[in-house]
This record gives sequence, structure tokens and C-alpha cells, in this order.
Amino acid sequence: MAASLAPTSTLPSLRQQLFGSIGNSLITLTVLALILLALGHILRWAFIDSLWTEAQEGQCAEISGACWAVIQARWRLILFGLYPYDEHWRSALACLVALSIVGLSCVPYFWQARRLVLIWLCGAALFILLMRGGLFGLLPVTTDKWGGLALTLYVYLSTVIIGVPLGILFALARQSDLPAIRHVITLLIDFVRSIPILTVVFCAALFAPFILPGWLNPDTLYRVIAGFAVFFACYYAMIVTGGMQAVGPGQYDAAAALGLGYWQCRFLIVLPQALRTALPATINHMVITLKETSVLIIVGMFELTASGNAAFQTGKWQEYYTEVYIFVSLIYFTLSFTLSRYGAYLERKMRVGQGGR
Repeated sequence: MAASLAPTSTLPSLRQQLFGSIGNSLITLTVLALILLALGHILRWAFIDSLWTEAQEGQCAEISGACWAVIQARWRLILFGLYPYDEHWRSALACLVALSIVGLSCVPYFWQARRLVLIWLCGAALFILLMRGGLFGLLPVTTDKWGGLALTLYVYLSTVIIGVPLGILFALARQSDLPAIRHVITLLIDFVRSIPILTVVFCAALFAPFILPGWLNPDTLYRVIAGFAVFFACYYAMIVTGGMQAVGPGQYDAAAALGLGYWQCRFLIVLPQALRTALPATINHMVITLKETSVLIIVGMFELTASGNAAFQTGKWQEYYTEVYIFVSLIYFTLSFTLSRYGAYLERKMRVGQGGR
């Protein structure tokens, strides 16, 4: 009965908070007026006074609103970066493959190790074939020519695929009974977490070639992915550690009473509960990592943000950087919002925070 009355009691409570006194009413009305005024200016700039297609040279200079014609003229550069113009279809198809892999992985039917591994191996092979080429008559394209959305998705998905299992291993090693392993991993995690991601990317891209031997010195892109993955794993290890600490000691005692060994206890009893508890923080960390891929611009990689910067770096379009950044932001928002909503769906399905099974 209390649950059914809750929605009806919300409106009177809200009315009391916003209009309960003369002072509150004046503040509420003032804020609403400012919001409506700002919204009116934004709508007028973005839609009413805007230009969507530039039929003649210089039309954008004659309007007071947004010039969305810059997106129509430069969308290829934004989405595909430095990738060869005639091969843009390959980059677009690779993006579709990457998003399809993620979509299929979210379907409960594929939540089995064998099926997930098959999807990711086949998808990764197809993605690299499309982007790199060199087979089946496809023009070879080196990784320094990759860019735009495809590069962002590739770095992000590679980071998550490598970083999640690595983070779980770090979390287990951090609680190891062997002091040497425990102290080394703890020191590594604390060190990586104490430096910004910019430093990690910069060192992986520029300093690693001077430290690593030639046979252990991969392409710049893969060094950056390795740096991203280690950075992701160190933060994720602490998220998993928090989830493991939420598992009661009785679970360990029950596992020992059943005769389960160390690894059986960790992988069959502790980790499933820990990962379920840590799900909200995990989704948040993944969203943050997606946006952090924009730092690749500092090492000269044309990911989505860098491609957006290049789109207005000409005399004709220099004044319309706002429209370009809005377009790029909408892409990031779409990806982040979709990931967040899927995380909320998983939380409801697994009843995270509700004590359900």
C-alpha cells in the first residue's frame, strides 16, 4: 500500500518545496524564466536561424544561427579521419562490425564463454581485415592512417577486452597469500593510479621505443592500447577488490567446508558475487574510459575528437567549431548513454543492491 501511495505523494511534496513560501516561489519562477529564456535562444540559434545546406559560397556568414553546413561538408573527415578517401566504406563497415559485436554480446543468448569468444575473435579478425587490408584485393592501410570513429572504437574495445581480465587478475593478486606478488601488484596499482592517463599514453607512444628491445616494440597504436589497458586494469582492480570485500566471510568458510580449492572458491563463489556488486562502478568506469580515448590527440592519432578539430581547421570553416564539437559530442553521448542504459538494465536484471539472486 505504501508503494502505491508514493507516486501520488510526490507532487504535493514537490509543490511544497518549490512554492511553499513567497521566497521559494520567487526563486522557482526566476529560475524557470532563465531556463526558458536560455532554451529559447538555443532553439533559435540551432534550428530557426540556422543553415543546414550552403547552396552558395559564403551563405553561413550571412546568418546569425548555427551553420550545420560544416557537418555536411566535413562529415567524412570527422568520422574517418586520415583514412584514404576512396576506402571510407571499409572504415564505415568496420565501425558497423565493432558495434555489431557489442550488440550481440549484450544479448543473453550469447552469454556463454564459447559463444562470446567466437563472436569476438571473428569480429576482431573482420575488423582488422577491413581496416588494415592487404588481403582479398583490399588496399593496405597502415595504422597511422586509421582515424575517426573506427580508431576510437578500436582503442576502446581493445582496452576493455584486455583490461577487464587483467584487472580481475590484479585484484586476485592484490589479495594473494604470497607477499612478493601482493606487494608488487599493489605497488603497480598505486603507481599507475597516481599518474594521469596523459602521462601513460605519452610514455607508451614516445618513450617505450627507447626502452623496449626491437622485437618487443610493436606499432605505436598497439603500445598506446597496452598503456590504456594497464591504466584501465589498475582502476578496475580496485573496483573488483571492493566487490570482493563485500562478500561475507561465511562464503569462504562454506567453500572450504565443501572442499573447494583456492581457485575454485575465487572463480565459483567470490568473483560472481563481487562482479555483480561492482557492476554500477564497472559501467561508470567503462563510460569514463570511452571519453578518455580523446587524449590520443596528444600523440598525433586522429581519433574522433582530433578528426573533429581538423574538420574546421580551414579558412572557410574556422568560425564554426561549435557546430563540429556539438556533432562530436552527440556521438560520444549516444555511445555513453547506450552503455549507461544497458548497465541499468543489467542492474535491474541482476537486482544489484536489492539483495536478490
